[in-house]
Amino acid sequence: MAAITATPQVEADKPTATPQVEADKRLVQFRTYEDYLTSLVIVSDHCYLQSTSLGRTIAELGYRSSGETLTREQFEKRLAAVIEYLYPTFKPYVLASENLVIQDPFLKEMALRECSNRMGILATIIFLRHFTFKTGFEVSGYIDYGERLVNEDWKPFFKGLQRLWPRPTDLGYYHWRIDKSACNDSKNYKVIIDPKKGLQFQNRYDRKVICVDPAVPPGSNSTRLRIHTDLYENVILYDHVVMQRI
Repeated sequence: MAAITATPQVEADKPTATPQVEADKRLVQFRTYEDYLTSLVIVSDHCYLQSTSLGRTIAELGYRSSGETLTREQFEKRLAAVIEYLYPTFKPYVLASENLVIQDPFLKEMALRECSNRMGILATIIFLRHFTFKTGFEVSGYIDYGERLVNEDWKPFFKGLQRLWPRPTDLGYYHWRIDKSACNDSKNYKVIIDPKKGLQFQNRYDRKVICVDPAVPPGSNSTRLRIHTDLYENVILYDHVVMQRI
């Protein structure tokens, strides 16, 4: 696998404020639901009721607001949504392969690449070719490893409880029995069908092209590695070190 020397520009997903969140930003000024209700108590309540708690009760019943009076549950839920928007909770990724004893050569290679693919430093394409369990017909395809890591739980794969299969939604897919093929752009790659060079994949971040033709080099900052495993008929990994956007 190529040495990892470049640091890509990783863009964090910025949360989008809904109209409801924008309207509820005013709730940040209240530390508790009781503070919110107190803000609805009018001056005459203090004069005639001489009880803040009773004034809150009247406000909670909706008699002190021309608009919507929130229940405690609504207040806490909406306030939490505003706080999450203003101060997003940091959610670090969790390595599915961490602390697992992995024996298969292919799964070991995937475990080695998991962290760098999650970080966006490396963008690995997996080529798989194997046979269906029942009919024995070949299914092959190209898989964007980084995208699959985000969209599904990899623990069953690393534990050997589940096999990785190409899907019609992957970068490339071909089912020999039904003669079905598909090509799809992914999070990290765009599919290119070149009339002379055949199937290629262009990285979305540095726009480098990965060539999967075994007769030619895979491309700039890319390597090709064939894995021998009992789990699949054929496995080839295309590792691309992602450079900064240009």
